Amino acid sequence: MDAPTLQPKFLANGNDIGMVAVGFSGGQCKPGTDAAPMALIESGLVDQLKDDLKYNVHYDGKVHAYGDIIPQEDPDHRQMKKPRAVSAVTQKLSQQVYDHAKEGRFVLTLGGDHSIAIGTISGTAKAIRERMGREMAVIWVDAHADINTPETSDSGNIHGMPVSFLTGLASDKPDAPFGWIKDDQKVSVKKLVYIGLRDVDRGEKKILRDHGIKAFSMHDVDRHGIGKVMDMALGWIGSDTPIHLSFDIDALDPMWAPSTGTAVRGGLTLREGDFIAECVHETGSLVALDLVEVNPSLEEQGAAETVRAGVSIVRCALGDTLL
Repeated sequence: MDAPTLQPKFLANGNDIGMVAVGFSGGQCKPGTDAAPMALIESGLVDQLKDDLKYNVHYDGKVHAYGDIIPQEDPDHRQMKKPRAVSAVTQKLSQQVYDHAKEGRFVLTLGGDHSIAIGTISGTAKAIRERMGREMAVIWVDAHADINTPETSDSGNIHGMPVSFLTGLASDKPDAPFGWIKDDQKVSVKKLVYIGLRDVDRGEKKILRDHGIKAFSMHDVDRHGIGKVMDMALGWIGSDTPIHLSFDIDALDPMWAPSTGTAVRGGLTLREGDFIAECVHETGSLVALDLVEVNPSLEEQGAAETVRAGVSIVRCALGDTLL
């Protein structure tokens, strides 16, 4: 079989991947997600991308912890915990992702908790607008909607809020922690699709309804099957729109990915997760992928299994096939 490539519909070269490893867990309260990038790399992911799938991987060889830019003092702001740390990290990450995306590379980000999507999606959205003059779509695969505003969040953990900042449903004054997010770094609620939801806060349900956001819960997967759900999700986005896929490993059932901070039973099988990634790859429109919330320190006996699941998702999104 020929080595897979990312179709260069929205990329300068379908063989070039820019990879950023983000060892940051400050968007939530459980340490350990900072160890995920190294666990994924040590499992052989980068070598597989180079040797098996024949990609040119542009990677600086570092897992970025951003310790030098995290402030010493970080009081709560609008009920958010660690707002200045998350802001500093995601702003830096946004620039790193943008630097890859503006060169027309596919961007792979290994997290880290899901707060890092503030950086990854804002970086790709800005680059796509500059390079192509068009808007980007986001497919958010997750047990959780992560669209709380600071005011609707019960926990104050920012990994439950990134989508609200990226869509402009939550915003900060220019001199506040997230005031750096500009309009050209945001995405429209009309170009946002969720898959795999099953643990959604009451305030988030209202946000999804009020803004007509397309969301496929596990109820929809059970009713229609993952094939039909993907047909509907991709039909909603359209065939001529760049796609950023943000994949939280807790979208998978804990049977397949137990080592994650907010595991919820009743999730996707590993094959359903792989199928989502395969379908998005087949569109030829995928420009970026985040893999987040692997936490090797939790459920240690299941850590290797969770890492293997993460590697499988990445490989499928990059064109690996069963036959």
